[in-house]
Amino acid sequence: MHRSAVGALTLAALVLPLAACVDNEPAPGASEAGALTVSSTADACTVSSATAQSGTLTFAVTNDGTDVTEFYLLGEDGLRVVSEVENIGPGITRDLVVQVRPGTYYTACKPGMVGDGIRSEFTVTDSGEAVGPTGDVAEQLATAEAQYVSYVKDQVGALIAGTQEFADAYASGDDETARELYAATRVHWERVEPVAESFGDLDPLTDAREADLEDGQTWSGWHYIEKDLWQPEPADNGGEEYVPLTPAERTKAADDLVGWTQQLVDQVNDPAFTFEAFQISNGAKELLDEVATGKVTGEEEIWSHTDLWDFQANVDGARVAYEVLADVVEEADPDLSATLLERFTALEALLAAQGSVETGFTPYDELTEQEVKELSTAVDALSEPLSQLTAVVTGA
Repeated sequence: MHRSAVGALTLAALVLPLAACVDNEPAPGASEAGALTVSSTADACTVSSATAQSGTLTFAVTNDGTDVTEFYLLGEDGLRVVSEVENIGPGITRDLVVQVRPGTYYTACKPGMVGDGIRSEFTVTDSGEAVGPTGDVAEQLATAEAQYVSYVKDQVGALIAGTQEFADAYASGDDETARELYAATRVHWERVEPVAESFGDLDPLTDAREADLEDGQTWSGWHYIEKDLWQPEPADNGGEEYVPLTPAERTKAADDLVGWTQQLVDQVNDPAFTFEAFQISNGAKELLDEVATGKVTGEEEIWSHTDLWDFQANVDGARVAYEVLADVVEEADPDLSATLLERFTALEALLAAQGSVETGFTPYDELTEQEVKELSTAVDALSEPLSQLTAVVTGA
């Protein structure tokens, strides 16, 4: 059994099987029962039905617009993210597979991936059948869910400690130490980023890139500080001279980052916090999407060029998410399990050739075009089988 990812994560308390998950194509084998279609355009989010029966639902989301879009299923409060599918390019269809109990929900499309989205109420009626697996599979998934929650708590515990140390160094003007701590601390965030995304504004407050900002939006968080630590030349800053943050602005940026990270810690450690199996598998998919849309392009860490730390962390998190589910997957679809292991190993080998979280990675801007192409190809090769994971876990 391969243990490199788990070892790197210092998860000695969790004995996990292995590999990971994600998507790009609609998951094969989705049942007709619970099948819905979604058409996302610039001004509409058309769902084929505003109601469905409880159980496993598959939303086939098609981007019929001209901007990249994303689709969410939100809880009754309109804030809790039950699940999501992101980065759907024009003309592309991607599936979101979820298990839902009776209740009121909201569907939302976000053309351009900004704003509150185009929302509609979505009602789930009682099918009269249990939602989710039963018997031995149910026990396996309950164990997986408990293990994943333990993993998340472990990671956010390390994140808050590292963030406090980083923030102290930055606020005090010790830029050399802050630069050294930046990528290594963010690893813990990147390994569990889908969890933070489920808590509403915490993700954009702490991790928004400058290119992601909407008109009038105040920038804050990691990348706001990153730019101040790796100050750009005018040519890389829209032709304008970069104005460093004042000591007071530094202190506020550091305090805000620590405060928002503590909010994440508090929410994860709430006794009610849990992640269901389909959310774990979808979260692994989201992590690989993060790699494909940001890390492999060098757009995430545009000032520090520490993208490969984030890349490795996303792969680590996706692999752990698979590992907690591996018993179920190996029994239900051993071929899929074998393919995932093979392709994870290939991708991790390419990353290992560039360094490690512990020793450091090659800066992204020093990679050759061929190295970037090989990494991108390996991510694409893993994406296809990962797209099948949620359907296998939910029995869709």
